[in-house]
Amino acid sequence: MLAFPPQTITAPLAIDGADSSFTGIDFVPDAFVGGPVRPGAVLYSLEGDFGFSPPNATDPAPEIGHEIKLVNFNQLPDTPLSLQIQNFARNPPGMPQAFVFQNVNGFNRPTNIRFGPDGCAYVVDYGAVRDQGSDSHVVGTGNGSLVQIPDTGVVWKICPSP
Repeated sequence: MLAFPPQTITAPLAIDGADSSFTGIDFVPDAFVGGPVRPGAVLYSLEGDFGFSPPNATDPAPEIGHEIKLVNFNQLPDTPLSLQIQNFARNPPGMPQAFVFQNVNGFNRPTNIRFGPDGCAYVVDYGAVRDQGSDSHVVGTGNGSLVQIPDTGVVWKICPSP
């Protein structure tokens, strides 16, 4: 039991874009700190639209999701908590999902991120999906409208520069 009730919820610290979702989050170890990554920061996987829904941004803005974001916290004493959220790892501009562009070297559905004992980040990417209305095959009659495309899931390893 708590010695006293928690603070009343007043407002969110951060809001991400439409049709996107934090799907995994982990605090960076000291070995990963450097460049834009400050002590106490977190990386999180941000999933975008699931399937082939309309883009969740208007050109020239990039679509939101299918990426890894960095959150640095303001940790100055006697100041309110604040966040600095920025892009960390994402596909090149104009390529929100790698599979759509027949490119296996990019994010499709990053769903989790964890740091390993080696100090590197491991990102689990669910892979590519296709809806039944497209010209692809559907594996099995019992599948729903979105089917994972075989052999497109991957685990990415992101290490700090030496």
